[in-house]
Amino acid sequence: MSTSPIPAPQQVGILVLDDNTPGGSAVKQILDSEGWRVRIVSDSQMLLAELKTGEWSLVIANVAMTGVESTAFFTLRELASVPAADGGRVRVLYLIPELTSTQYVVHLEASRLPYVLRPYHLHDFLEKVSDLLVEVKAIEAPIRQVRHEFGALRKKKKQAGRNSMFASRDTFSYTDEELAEYEKQEGEASKFKRKPRTNLGDPNR
Repeated sequence: MSTSPIPAPQQVGILVLDDNTPGGSAVKQILDSEGWRVRIVSDSQMLLAELKTGEWSLVIANVAMTGVESTAFFTLRELASVPAADGGRVRVLYLIPELTSTQYVVHLEASRLPYVLRPYHLHDFLEKVSDLLVEVKAIEAPIRQVRHEFGALRKKKKQAGRNSMFASRDTFSYTDEELAEYEKQEGEASKFKRKPRTNLGDPNR
């Protein structure tokens, strides 16, 4: 008697609206590393078209591209306001470009829309993403620990003051280009680790 194959669980879908090529690529690489399906769109019309497919659990949007008076902004705000208990299946996380925070923060907070500031604080970014995905039951548990080995970015970490329990936010903030370079070097390191070792009998190898 044949049995039907068990369907694979649906992959988490994250839609990114960003026309900053390094920025969008860095976000995609970070989220790809978690095994999530990520697509970048470069304008609001493409974003609205993708939302109609119902394939996305989270939208990460550059607020400079939607503004706070556009159809895209109002659509995202409406989607994000529906509680999961009432069938809400999409959450929104806004990206605020450097030097524009005062222009947008008040509007986003008034709309109760979560946001992150560039340059990113990597821990905060991933935790906010995972918390929003948990909220709509796209994943079961939030990310509470990010990889400690930052490879090429270790140079950016500075020791916190002896009398300080936590390092300042600026100490652990990275630009989009630095995050992209980190992901590139981490991928190369992973490939190296997967290569089979030879001459295991030689202790000098």
